[in-house]
Amino acid sequence: MNVTDLSVMALGGATVLYAIAMFAYAIRLARVADEKVAAKAARVVDRDAVAVGAGAPVAAPAAPLAAEVTVASSTPKRSAKAAGIARSTTLMGALLHGVGLLARGIDAGHVPWSNMYEYTISGSFFAVVAFLVIQRRKDIAFLGAGVTGMATIALGLALTVLYKDVDTLPPALQSYWLLIHVSIATIVTGILTVSFIATVLQLMRDSRARGTRWTGDRARFLEAVPTAAKLEALSFRMNAVGFVLWTFTVMAGAIWAEHAWGRYWGWDPKEVWSFVIWVLYAAYLHARTTQGWAGRRSAWLAIAGYVALIMNFTVVNLFFQGLHTYAGS
Repeated sequence: MNVTDLSVMALGGATVLYAIAMFAYAIRLARVADEKVAAKAARVVDRDAVAVGAGAPVAAPAAPLAAEVTVASSTPKRSAKAAGIARSTTLMGALLHGVGLLARGIDAGHVPWSNMYEYTISGSFFAVVAFLVIQRRKDIAFLGAGVTGMATIALGLALTVLYKDVDTLPPALQSYWLLIHVSIATIVTGILTVSFIATVLQLMRDSRARGTRWTGDRARFLEAVPTAAKLEALSFRMNAVGFVLWTFTVMAGAIWAEHAWGRYWGWDPKEVWSFVIWVLYAAYLHARTTQGWAGRRSAWLAIAGYVALIMNFTVVNLFFQGLHTYAGS
């Protein structure tokens, strides 16, 4: 087995493990939601029992409510088992992912950030790593299904659609700035991906609380998700870190452009979209901190920033001609 095969096999294994983790996290969400609904039902039953004991007239609880409590009483062990499977498969997937990434770099003879395939396997890796690092300090298992799901999709597309054999670096990339500039960009992509998932859940949770959307049993898993305010606080912190790092990315890119092409800024499509991303996240942070745009309005700004990030990686790379065209190769 050569290094190329090792990389592909490791990344394929990581894809399978992430898919298993995604289903395990989804099952955990459903079980935890059942537990919380059952706990609410039990509190209602207890309150009614106290009222009856005090002599207050009260209607008997409906049979389905009692049944719900009985059925859900067996779910804690199931949710704990699903959580254990999710954690272990995510960790093993991340280890295989790292092996595949390292093997690709060894095979190519340079850091694996020179084309869309390499950037995809790198960005998805940092998204999982960001999730695992935050998970060690704060319970964010409710984001697990989204993170591992996006990692599964990213690796699947990378291995089937974006795959490219190793090649020598274009002259413009033969610089130590590749390590500095692109490494920060991939880390930012990972952090903002996790934040994006939290923001989407924030909007869904808020809609459920308002009773406007996501109110049925199919969205019952949202009962296992923190409140919209807590999700907003979490995504805000990640977006703030991401914005600082993206600012450094843009600055490092400008310095690298001066070294490679003799100018700091030339309104290349990639440069323009990088600036658009910076403006959107700057607007989000400004509105969120100084204009009181808490809640849904600031969340949509954050989502717009992430959509611009994805467009910069896909649409700009594939359909716009410029000095960064090699990124789409």
